[in-house]
Amino acid sequence: MFLMKYNYLLLVLFLFAGCNKSVPPLPSHAVDISWRYEQAAADFKLTEATGKERHLSDFRGKVVVLFFGYTHCPEVCPTTLADLAQAVRLMGKSADKVQVLFVTLDPERDTPEVLAKFVPFFNPSFIGLYGDAEATAQAAKVFAVSYQKHSEKTGYSLDHSDGTYLIGKNGKSVLLSPYGQKTEWLIEDIKLLLDKT
Repeated sequence: MFLMKYNYLLLVLFLFAGCNKSVPPLPSHAVDISWRYEQAAADFKLTEATGKERHLSDFRGKVVVLFFGYTHCPEVCPTTLADLAQAVRLMGKSADKVQVLFVTLDPERDTPEVLAKFVPFFNPSFIGLYGDAEATAQAAKVFAVSYQKHSEKTGYSLDHSDGTYLIGKNGKSVLLSPYGQKTEWLIEDIKLLLDKT
């Protein structure tokens, strides 16, 4: 947990160092990191639990809510997915324009079968994605997600960044929402991106 909070603090400090960018930040509750994607929209290539290859760009036209984690996560991941499920439920029909994606940082244990059961449990519309170690690392790098494996007596755990990325319909507007963000604030930020052309 300390690593996650420390990483988030470092990211916020880094973002403030880049506040002299030409594009004004969005009036959001989450941190606007859109300036990182001015030249090219964020993207990656991973695989859905069904075996279908997916790019982030496949979801252009929708607001993508992106979270990196793993199914054996004891607290942060299930809590975040439950919070996102509540937000989507409260959005009503507007939720049809939103796609939640869960990217596993633990493809060794998070097989397609595991993801197919775990992710839709929170909401049937949620999609779980995986890749090999290289594809996972590349996807994480796009969003500056950090993760590290720690050996334990019963196997291993992962320390990882705990922010949720809200990605606009064009793929270039990106907000970073901290762990535990108020549901109403999360909804307001998603709607802000839905209204942005």
